[in-house]
Amino acid sequence: MGHISKEVVIGVLTSIVATLCGLFIYLEFISDDTMAETFKKVIEGGVLGPVLALAAIPNLFVFWVFLKKNQDYRARGVLMTTIVVALITLVLKFI
Repeated sequence: MGHISKEVVIGVLTSIVATLCGLFIYLEFISDDTMAETFKKVIEGGVLGPVLALAAIPNLFVFWVFLKKNQDYRARGVLMTTIVVALITLVLKFI
């Protein structure tokens, strides 16, 4: 694996972790139920797409940090993951 692809993978993994942290924080504050029950309610309510979109907000901060540190390929990985989350949100909206 080349240096560039390694940097992009680091960006993708960082973005996935940031999105999962955003999802965790959002689900913690949305309900007093357990995490599993809240996630089940989100799916049953058909609002998984908007919740994922909100959970991806921390990616903005991660993207900005990578750009400020001149880590453009890592920022590219964050952008790629954010686009995938946006596409998943779009698909979930029409299902």
